[in-house]
Amino acid sequence: MNLFDNNRYLTCGVDSSLPLELQLFLWECVDQLPEPRDHLQVFDLKPVGSLQSITHRSEEPEYYKEYLWPSDSPVKEKIYVIDDGSQSTMLLAEEY
Repeated sequence: MNLFDNNRYLTCGVDSSLPLELQLFLWECVDQLPEPRDHLQVFDLKPVGSLQSITHRSEEPEYYKEYLWPSDSPVKEKIYVIDDGSQSTMLLAEEY
């Protein structure tokens, strides 16, 4: 089984901090990654005016991509998406 091709979960912190559309966009970013994939994906979110800045990165293999998304209420958070082999979990960095 490929990384991130399993059951997906998110923490209460993600559920209460991120709008559903943004959660789905982050999962889509993970889905669009080329193989091979790092088991840890990092998303840095920050407001840029009325836009949501999303920086997606991983270490091995190295990956880096930036997005700007229109948002009525941009957030500042660091999000991890981790695949442990049996499930994938999206969580706030402070919940790790």
